Amino acid sequence: MTSTSPPNRRRWLGRLLALGAGTAAASGVSQSATQPAPLPGDEAPHKIVYQLNRHEPEYQEAIFNSISAMLKKYVDDVAIAVVVWGPGIHLLAKKPQRPVPELHQQRARSMAEAYGVRFIACGNTMHTVGWTQADMLDFAQVEEVGAAAVMELQEKGYAYLAW
Repeated sequence: MTSTSPPNRRRWLGRLLALGAGTAAASGVSQSATQPAPLPGDEAPHKIVYQLNRHEPEYQEAIFNSISAMLKKYVDDVAIAVVVWGPGIHLLAKKPQRPVPELHQQRARSMAEAYGVRFIACGNTMHTVGWTQADMLDFAQVEEVGAAAVMELQEKGYAYLAW
């Protein structure tokens, strides 16, 4: 599994919090009264990996809504990965062979770009439908085996959520 750098938003927030802690220290506020500021690149304290393996719009909408709720609750203190395989793989395809609401692809892109949500496509599923990395949306990461990606993320402390 490849590691990605934290989104710019997380780095910016880390700098802002570090600046705030420095300002508090300079103004005489005790360090114990302030929370330690996370440093850019720090690992998120909360980690979750979603399984997305169905193509039905209602199913995918439920997963997007759950991801949105996690982002709202934890903001930049959560790392989220979505491993996509089986019929769900069409969500990440430039030219899906099953109907995919354009809004779903837009939401996935927005979550990836703005919040660093990783969308991981299963290479085995892609091979089955005759796709390569070039057939996938640019923000999609490809792992040889989707199930192995879930396992490796769990080994790194990610909670696994399957629908």
